[in-house]
Amino acid sequence: MLYADTSCLLKVLRPEPLSEAVWKAINEEGPVIVSVLAELETLVRLKGDWSGGVLTRNQWRQTEARLGLLKSWSPFEFRTLPAALFQTALRQHRNSGNKQCRSLDRLHLAALEELKVSRLMTHDDAQAKAAIEVGFEVIRPGRV
Repeated sequence: MLYADTSCLLKVLRPEPLSEAVWKAINEEGPVIVSVLAELETLVRLKGDWSGGVLTRNQWRQTEARLGLLKSWSPFEFRTLPAALFQTALRQHRNSGNKQCRSLDRLHLAALEELKVSRLMTHDDAQAKAAIEVGFEVIRPGRV
């Protein structure tokens, strides 16, 4: 199993640099887990791109619709998260010593733990670093 974060989910939904590499990695995987957190963050980013003029209203709505379609496409598995997510994130934070991790990144790492997934697919450098520090395997399609 592989957890797809927002940086990779956006590359699935719209053409971006390295989108092809992300699709290739997905096609070589078993289940690709998308948490409700990644779904929310993706929706917020898409709306921000529309309100910031990066996407037209029509592009924004079409991309949101594609996200909805992923829920019925293999190998994607959309998962909810337990309320314990925040306690897991707090524990990870308290055990991190003096290593810094952004709040959303910490929540994604807690989601990995709660969902019992040990591999993260990301193109976010800070999240990749934090995941490695916690002991997760990081997959960065198209990057070293």
